[in-house]
Amino acid sequence: MRKNVVKQALAEGKLQLGTGFGQFRTPEVARLLAAAGFDWAFIDTEHGGFDLETVQDICSVASGVGLSPIVRVADLQYPLVARALDCGAQGIIFPRVESPELLAQAVSWARFPPLGVRGYGLTGVQIDYETLNFNQIIEHVNANTMVVMQIETQRALDAREELLSVPGIDAVMIGPADLSISLGVPGEFQHPKMVDAIEKVRDTCVRLKIAPGIQTRTAGLAKFWKERGMRFLGCSNETSMLFDRAAELVSQIAR
Repeated sequence: MRKNVVKQALAEGKLQLGTGFGQFRTPEVARLLAAAGFDWAFIDTEHGGFDLETVQDICSVASGVGLSPIVRVADLQYPLVARALDCGAQGIIFPRVESPELLAQAVSWARFPPLGVRGYGLTGVQIDYETLNFNQIIEHVNANTMVVMQIETQRALDAREELLSVPGIDAVMIGPADLSISLGVPGEFQHPKMVDAIEKVRDTCVRLKIAPGIQTRTAGLAKFWKERGMRFLGCSNETSMLFDRAAELVSQIAR
């Protein structure tokens, strides 16, 4: 079975670069992103339109080419978490987290007993057809499943100590769009309020030995936060990258 190299690298303090993937319903995008050098991509079932069959196809191709597939579920519900993992996700991103109690319950859904309550339904597809017993599979999957939570509101920011103290969290991915709206500075991603809030989350992550991260829209913002210690670092998404490159080519040719 495959190891989760992104989870391992983050635990070692290394930068892992990812991107969003939620609109183009073809697993070929995963091959493209891996070839470009991304370490991970979050498959967005919160804002994207992918069904489970598409998620499964993307996860299969992504894992095979060395791109870690991490599914952002639409809500903190057991069926969404368990089925995404059964489709081959190497990790789960929990959006809009505000309650430590609900977060602790959601983390338990991502791991098999005795570490959690995830129901066992794996087949040869998920374990690369290796001949292993239940205990070997459970131990490996639990150790290699990544749990990421998002901080996207003032309420979550205020509760960060309690939220980040929930056992089993590997990384945080700050959602700057919703956070900026919640802080009263919509879309002003480098507003002092935003920078101060994000740095508070980063500092709490570092102290609690959780990988700090953020999703960004541009290379400039990604570099800004890379220099400030973000290690689970996302930038752009497949549609924005295509549009930006297409617009650049048209501009270069037509001018």
